[in-house]
Amino acid sequence: MFKDLDPILHSQLRLSIVSILISVDEANFNFIKDSTQATSGNISIQIKKLRDAGYINVKKSFINNYPNTAVSITDKGIEAFETYVANLKKYINPGE
Repeated sequence: MFKDLDPILHSQLRLSIVSILISVDEANFNFIKDSTQATSGNISIQIKKLRDAGYINVKKSFINNYPNTAVSITDKGIEAFETYVANLKKYINPGE
């Protein structure tokens, strides 16, 4: 009845990052930092874990001589998020 929740997405910060990316084409590092109010180091670690899982793409570049990290969700990430939400709903409403 209850399915395991994806351990990659079950982290609050990783889930927050993916939730942001579901609704936009791309988000830069500072937008994610401002939205989550997490530290730069913690965001960097969580972005690496999401990238290693294949859930996001990371593109590094420079804008006006400043480093820019842009992040977007992959098809695999969208599918994992949708599955996570569906499984979580079964925990919230087990009879449905």
